[in-house]
Order: sequence, then structure tokens, then C-alpha cells
Amino acid sequence: MSQDTGSKPVVGVPDAAAPAALFVADVVEGAGDEAKAGDSVEVQYAGFNWSNGKEFDASWNRGAQPFAVEPLGSAPVIQGWNDGLVGAQVGDRRLIVIPPHLGYGAAGAGGVIGPNETLVFVVDVVSINGKS
Repeated sequence: MSQDTGSKPVVGVPDAAAPAALFVADVVEGAGDEAKAGDSVEVQYAGFNWSNGKEFDASWNRGAQPFAVEPLGSAPVIQGWNDGLVGAQVGDRRLIVIPPHLGYGAAGAGGVIGPNETLVFVVDVVSINGKS
């Protein structure tokens, strides 16, 4: 995976069983204060299905406009994002693998995420509480 946080990431999903628990790893480590519950975190992201490696969504495809996750911990996003961004720092490129129970579960989403799909996100942290 590219470490260039200035460009859209490309992800290869391993030919292995998906993890049953949330997996978080920083591919690029940022600096500064860590994001905590209640913070506003702006990110760039790309999301992929574990089952086939296909991209289903990316902020990079919409003019690379950052997406706000706020308030962290109870933001109106899937729980895997609320949990997976805690502790992130500005400049992080964070890999977040989200099991179905922290994603869209048995319902899937929008015809592009199947039922019980594990999700793979690469998330670049642009700012926390307006500080980049």
C-alpha cells in the first residue's frame, strides 16, 4: 500500500479469512494530539470489500474533499469508523478492517456492500478539531 497520503490509495486484500475483530494499523504515522471521543476528525478515505477487493466508495473520487467524522465516538457513520479512528493523529494513513457487526451487518448497503461483508478502509487523517 502506498505511503503517499497525497494520493488515493490502492489496496490488495489478502487471500485469507477476514478478521472477526476490528483491526487497526497505521501505515504512515502522523504526529500531534490523538483523536478522542467528541473530536471532529476530517479524513480522506477509500473503502474496499474484503470478499472481492473492489472499491465501493472513496472521498478521493469526489474532488478529494475531506469527510468529517463528528463527534468521534457517536458520529453518524458505521461503528467501525467511530472505534477505528480513536487514537489517530494528523498525518496518519490508517488501515481499518471492519467486521460485519461493526459495519453494515446482514443488511449490506446500497447494492455495493453485500450482506455480512468485511470492509477494508484506508483513511488519511487531514485534521483533528480543525488543526492540520
